[in-house]
Amino acid sequence: MLRIGLSGGIGAGKSTVSSTFSDLGGIVVDGDVIAREVVEPGTEGLAKLVDAFGREILHDDGALNRPALAAIAFSDEQKRQTLNGIVHPLVAHRRSELIAAAAEDAVIIEDIPLLVESGMAPMFPLVVIVHADEEVRVRRLLEHRGFTEEDARARIAAQATEEQRRAVADVWLDNSGTAGELVELARALWHERILPFAHNLHEKQPAHSKPVLVPFDPNWNEQARRIVARLNTACGHRAVRVDHVGSTAVPGMDAKDVIDVQVTVASLADADELDDALTGAGYVRGQTTADVAKPDARSTVAEFDHSNDDALWHKRIYCSADPGRPTNVHIRVDGWPGQQFALLFVDWMRANPGVQADYLALKRRVAEEGHVHTGAYANAKEPWFLDAYRRAWEWADATGWRP
Repeated sequence: MLRIGLSGGIGAGKSTVSSTFSDLGGIVVDGDVIAREVVEPGTEGLAKLVDAFGREILHDDGALNRPALAAIAFSDEQKRQTLNGIVHPLVAHRRSELIAAAAEDAVIIEDIPLLVESGMAPMFPLVVIVHADEEVRVRRLLEHRGFTEEDARARIAAQATEEQRRAVADVWLDNSGTAGELVELARALWHERILPFAHNLHEKQPAHSKPVLVPFDPNWNEQARRIVARLNTACGHRAVRVDHVGSTAVPGMDAKDVIDVQVTVASLADADELDDALTGAGYVRGQTTADVAKPDARSTVAEFDHSNDDALWHKRIYCSADPGRPTNVHIRVDGWPGQQFALLFVDWMRANPGVQADYLALKRRVAEEGHVHTGAYANAKEPWFLDAYRRAWEWADATGWRP
C-alpha cells in the first residue's frame, strides 16, 4: 500500500487533483468529506462544537452552520486551535478506519487540507502540494464559493504559508493556469511517478538509478531534510539519530543524484524491527548486509574503538521505491566504525577542500571508466576509501572531532 499526502491552501485546486487521482484508480480519503461527516447532526463532534462555540453555530434544523462557525473560529487563534482540537482527532480516527479497509496494493490519496498545520507531512512516503497565488485563490473563492473578500483572506491567512508548504512538498503542482492544465499535470504525476512508486513498493524492489555524476544541487539539503523527518517519524524511538551523509551532504560536491541517509540504532536487532515501518515509509530492504571493513585506524581517544572485527561493519540498507527521489538508507549501530565513519567523512570533506577535489577527481575517473552499475561504481572507489579512512581519523584526532 502506498499512502500519499495531498494538500494545498483553500482555493488552490486540490479537489481537482484529488478527483483526477480517483478517476485513475486511487482511493481518495478526503479530509473535507470526513470533517463534514464527523460533525453531522447527532454526532459527538457536533455536540462538542456546540459546547465550545454556542448554539449560534447551528441552523434552525440543528445542522452545523459552517459560515457561522468559521466567522467565530477563524477570528481568533485560540478559538481556531479549539476547533482543530475537536475535529482533528475525530477525522484521524475515521481516516484510519477507511485506510484499514483498503486492499494491500492500493494507492491511498489522503486529501488533508491542514496537512502542514497538523504536522502530518512526515507520515507520508510522498507529499503532493497544490498551489496558486493568493490573489488567484481569493478570486476563486469569491466567484465560485460565495465568500466575501474579507472572509477569503482571513481563511487564507489562517492556513500555512507558501514557505511552510514548500518545506514539506515532495511534489509542487502549480495551479496558476486552467483546470485542464492542472488535470494534465496530475495525470503525468500519476503515470510517471506514483504508479511506478506503488509497483516498486508492492514488488519490494528499489527505484532504479544509474551512478551518473551531476553537479551539486542546492535542493539536496532540503530534500534530505524531508527524508530525515520522514525517517524519524517512521523509526520512532528506535532511531538514536538520523543524519544526511554521503557526497550530497557536502556543499559544492558533484555526486550521484541519490540521497544517502544514516539511521543510527542501538543494535542490529533494533534495525531488523524497523522493516515494516520503513516499508510503510516507502523504502525496501536491499541485499547488502555490511560495509567493506577497513583496517584499524584506532584513534588516540580511548572511547573510539575502530576494531578490525568484521562483524562491527554489519548494517542494513533500504532503498527508496520512489523513482522521483532515489535514496539509500543505511542503518548502522551506534558507535560501530561504519556508523562513526559515515559522520566523520562528511565533516572531514567539508573542512578540507583539497580532499574534496581529490575525491571528486576519483569519482569522475571511475565514471569515465564506464562503471554503470551501482555496485561496480562503489567497488571501484574502495581502494581510495581504505586510505581515506586512515587520513580522516588522523584529522579527527588532530581536531578533537567527535561523532
